[in-house]
Amino acid sequence: MADKPGQIRALLGARAFPPLILVMYHFCEGHGYRNFWPMDYVVARGYVWVEFFFALSGFVLTYAYGPRLAQVFTAGGYGNFLKSRLIRLYPLHLFMLLAILATAIVTRQLAAIGHYVSIFDLPYHSFIDAKAFVLNLFLVQAWHTEPHLTWNGAAWFVSVEWALCLMFPLFLWLSNGRVWRAPLLIIAGFVSLWALASYFRHGLDITFDGGVLRGMADFAIGVGLCMLYREWKPRDRLPEAAHSVIQLLLLGALFYSFYNNGWAHNIRDLWVLGPLMALLLALAFDRGILARLLQMRLPQLLGEWSYAIYIGQTFFLLWIRVAEQRLYTSNDTPMLGTTFGSLSFWLEPLLLVLGCIAWGALLATFIETPAARWLKSVTERRLDRKPALPT
Repeated sequence: MADKPGQIRALLGARAFPPLILVMYHFCEGHGYRNFWPMDYVVARGYVWVEFFFALSGFVLTYAYGPRLAQVFTAGGYGNFLKSRLIRLYPLHLFMLLAILATAIVTRQLAAIGHYVSIFDLPYHSFIDAKAFVLNLFLVQAWHTEPHLTWNGAAWFVSVEWALCLMFPLFLWLSNGRVWRAPLLIIAGFVSLWALASYFRHGLDITFDGGVLRGMADFAIGVGLCMLYREWKPRDRLPEAAHSVIQLLLLGALFYSFYNNGWAHNIRDLWVLGPLMALLLALAFDRGILARLLQMRLPQLLGEWSYAIYIGQTFFLLWIRVAEQRLYTSNDTPMLGTTFGSLSFWLEPLLLVLGCIAWGALLATFIETPAARWLKSVTERRLDRKPALPT
C-alpha cells in the first residue's frame, strides 16, 4: 500500500476565514449590507468562496488518494473511501438537520401560543416539509430534486460534496496521466463555470438548481491544480521570498477583482476565480509569508472547525430572526448614547460571527470528532468480526 502524503498545513489554515465571510454573506443578504465598501464588496461575493472549497476538495482528495489509485479502483477501496467521507460529512449534517427540525417545532409552538406567525411561515425562508427532510437524510437535496433550498440551507454544499465523492474515481483516473491533462481540466472547469453563470444569470451563486454541475467544475479545477503541484513540487527551487512575492501578488489581484468588478451576482464573478484558484496552488507549497501565517495556531484551529462553522451557521441565523421578531426593542430606542438600531446594525453581525465560531468549536469538539471516532470504531469492529477469506 502506498504511503499517505503528509498534510499541507497552509491549506488547512486557508479554510479558516472563508466560512466567516459566508456567514456574513448570508446575514447581509437578509439584513442589508453595512454600507462600508471595503467589507461590502468582499461579503457581497462571499458565495465565490464555495468555489474555493470545492476546488480545495478536489485538490486535497487527489493529493491524498493519487498514490492509492489502484486501491480506490477496487470495490472494497471505493467503499472504504465513501465510508471515510460519510464519516466526515454526515454526523454534523444530521445533527444540524435535527436541530433545525427542533427549532421549527419550538418556534411554531411558541407562535401558536403567542398568536403570531412563526419565522418558518414567513417569506424568504428555506422550504421545510417531509419530502425535503427525507431528501436531506439521503444527501440528495441539491441534486436538482427541489426548486428551492430546504431545511438547513447551507447543507446544499454537503449534498454536492457527496455527489463529488461518488464521482471521485473518474476524476482520480483523469489525474493519473500526463501533465497535459491538468490545463485541460482547469480550462474545462472555467468554461463550465462561465456557461453556468451565463445560463442562470445570477453569477456563481448556484445552489439547489445547478449546484452539482458547479461543484464538478470547481472540483475539476482542483484536480488539475493538484496535478500541476505534483509536477512542480519536486522541482521547487524558489527561495522563500519568491513564494512570498507570488502569494502577495495573487492576494492583491484577488482583492482588486473583488473591488473593481461591480456588485455581485453577475458574470463578472468569474474574474475573481483566476487569482483565487492560483492562490490555492501557491499556498500548497507550504512556503512563503501567507503560508507561514496560515500555519499559525489560530488559522489552524479555525481551519479544523471550518466545516462545523459553515454547517452550523443556520442555527444562529434562524434565532436572530426569532430575536428580531419577538425580543428586539424599537430601532429608535435610546441606548448607550445612540439608538438601538444604530448599535445593533454593527453589533449584530459581529456577535453573529463570534457566536458561529464558538458554536462551530462546540460542534467540532462534541459532535464531529466523537462521532467520527465512534463510527470508525464501529465499522472497524464489524470488519474484524468477518471471517478471514481463504488463501
